[in-house]
Amino acid sequence: MIERLLIKNQLSFKECDIQFSHGLNVFSGPSGAGKSVLMQGLLALFGYGEAMADVIECEIDGLLGLEEFGFEEETPNIFKFFKAKSSRYFINGSSVSKKGMMEVSRTFVNYLSMKDNAEFENNRLLGLLDGVCASKEPRHIQEVTSFSEAYGVYKVLKDEFDTIVLQEKKLEELKDFARYEIAKIDEVSPKIGEDEALLSFKKSLSKKEKLELALKNASAIFSMESSVHEVLSLTEVESSFFDECMNELRALFERENEKLEALEEIDVDAMLERIEKIAGLKRRYGSIEEALSQRKMRQEELAKYENMAFEKTKLEKVLKEKEALINASALAISQRRKISLPLLQDKINSYLQQLYMPNISLHVKEIEMFELGFDALHVELGKVDLKKVSSGEYNRIRLAFIATHNEFLQSTGGILILDEIDANLSGKESMSVANVLKVLSKKYQIFAISHQPQLSSKADLHFLVTKDTLQESRVHLLGEKERILELARMVSGENVSDEAMQFAKSLLESSDL
Repeated sequence: MIERLLIKNQLSFKECDIQFSHGLNVFSGPSGAGKSVLMQGLLALFGYGEAMADVIECEIDGLLGLEEFGFEEETPNIFKFFKAKSSRYFINGSSVSKKGMMEVSRTFVNYLSMKDNAEFENNRLLGLLDGVCASKEPRHIQEVTSFSEAYGVYKVLKDEFDTIVLQEKKLEELKDFARYEIAKIDEVSPKIGEDEALLSFKKSLSKKEKLELALKNASAIFSMESSVHEVLSLTEVESSFFDECMNELRALFERENEKLEALEEIDVDAMLERIEKIAGLKRRYGSIEEALSQRKMRQEELAKYENMAFEKTKLEKVLKEKEALINASALAISQRRKISLPLLQDKINSYLQQLYMPNISLHVKEIEMFELGFDALHVELGKVDLKKVSSGEYNRIRLAFIATHNEFLQSTGGILILDEIDANLSGKESMSVANVLKVLSKKYQIFAISHQPQLSSKADLHFLVTKDTLQESRVHLLGEKERILELARMVSGENVSDEAMQFAKSLLESSDL
């Protein structure tokens, strides 16, 4: 419930700070006084339309399920719009986008103005019908929930089965491709690190001839070894350093000559061909490691394809069993819905009759299975298409559905915002709307603009919106005498007659009964 609304600098409103109560809150006043501006500010806070104020803030009492959206519940919960350089929305001090604000608000705010087909979506209609079923058979809702869960499991398996069937059509092509990939890699059978070793051999080959010539020329140093020893002896210099150096040179020359002999035994053409094959694999897969990883993946795929026929048979058996169960469950649910359908139709029509609207008829038709069964609930208003009725008629129909929903589903209610729902109605039609709203106000907190005395007389709180000489809008909570005067003005205009005053008193007296 909205306990308080604060608006600053909303068009003709400089500032208004209003306290509300449970039940029916009605705003009346002369045309152009600012009633719609005030309501637009309230709606804008919840994401419905553009906010034109500097600040809009409301305090909302009660649990709103904010944790589901990532916000902490507080007492009260503070919803706020603030405009400085940019427009920003907050829930309990945490920033939220306009879209996010609307998503949160939709769980407890219902706005009846422009035509909104949400009330007549199949899932919502079936939810209402299921509520009627539960009034006779309490286990019905649990069975619908159990069916939805079972259908969810079945749908996952069915999608998996359909994927197998689709893949099966391409199975041979997929198998051939997997085998081809494996064969291409097996043709080379690369070893990790082999590419580096081969490139090293290739590098050695490229300098083989130069190395042979260099070793041959450098070997002449050994023929001079004795002459060096003679010099060292004559100069009485220790020769051990020279001997060590010459021994290291001999070992180096021997190693290099052994490598050259080994290179002589290598099939150069074969080695170059293998280097090219490995390079081809690396170009295709990136590296030897990735090529081997690809081979493993293709082997697993091939095993899966080979096993697919078995999996399909096994899955098909499970599907048939689950399909039989959900079909039986959906049939039982559908039968109960059809039994309860007349009760729902009669209840809605009873409200429509109060609202001076023609009866609707409800029909259940079978459609493709989905999470609520195979039923589609259709609403028909005689020969008139619901999309073609006036906004006033459409909202009275919606009002009948909301009232029925409230009765059967024992809704905890929420906030219901109405924009001149009794506009262009006769006195008796306006009173019928007022009576239905009064019933709904036992659970819903309702905000309504009205130009008719009938609805205003039923208000728990009646607010008057006026403009002063400076064209600034103000909101004033009316006391009993002020209400009588305002109701009389709504009846007879600015020149209030005695008859209008008497009629206003009678309206208030009857609303208290």
